[in-house]
Amino acid sequence: MAKAWRLLMLLPNLLAGCSSAELVNSLVPTDDYRLVTDVAYGPDPRQKLDLYLPLATAPPHRVVVFFYGGNWQTGSKADYPFLGEALASRGFLVVIPDYRLYPAVRYPGFIEDSAAAVQWTLAHIAAHGGDPERVSLMGHSAGAYNAVMLALDKDWLGPARARIKSVVGLAGPYDFLPLTDPTLQIIFSTEPDLARTQPITYADGAAPPVLLETGQLDGTVYPRNSTRLAARIEEHGGTVELKTHLLLSHLTLIGAMAAPLRFLAPVREEVVEFLNAH
Repeated sequence: MAKAWRLLMLLPNLLAGCSSAELVNSLVPTDDYRLVTDVAYGPDPRQKLDLYLPLATAPPHRVVVFFYGGNWQTGSKADYPFLGEALASRGFLVVIPDYRLYPAVRYPGFIEDSAAAVQWTLAHIAAHGGDPERVSLMGHSAGAYNAVMLALDKDWLGPARARIKSVVGLAGPYDFLPLTDPTLQIIFSTEPDLARTQPITYADGAAPPVLLETGQLDGTVYPRNSTRLAARIEEHGGTVELKTHLLLSHLTLIGAMAAPLRFLAPVREEVVEFLNAH
């Protein structure tokens, strides 16, 4: 427990490319999955993904494609063994792609890469023991935006969207206009109609089931992003679940997925229950 509280104190720096990410990953089990790294899904050096293959269950495995956050400016799949282990230990084959970031690309480059990673998964995951007919999407923060955009806006995946069984968004920005951050104004300046960049615009009830989780203490991506999107999906007759954790922030919400921090809240169990139900 002392180590867990030490990690909790370090969470403001978690997943920011610092030693706290290494610390949390150093306390995560490594004997319940097999890791395959740097599988190319495109020609760019950033277009590679890691696979966490579960060892306790027999293939074909259910599949989760997870997109990390970082404001579309930072992030690395190398920081997320704790997430891969969290789901691989429950029988899911986890796909964690890198994707191109600003300033290398602006909108919609990161969504195009996310779509390409999903298309690769549908086409090739069977060769790694995954079931291409049981694929779900998941993301945190900017990665939740990517995942939910792929699920709601049919243009990105085309007919393949019908093969996605469900989507999970953790602390995602889904309805964040007007843009006040100067860098985000640049990132999204490629789209004249900014409403087209917002996931809530595409909530027509036709998407796969959606789980939205948020922390009431989140001052980075306000909980209203999740509550508004959930309400819009419900209005259109879609399937959505909303979980709000009163004592979690932007980083502790994703941190609670990690083995040493699961005492914070039952985020992993809620995600696994939802994925199993859909």
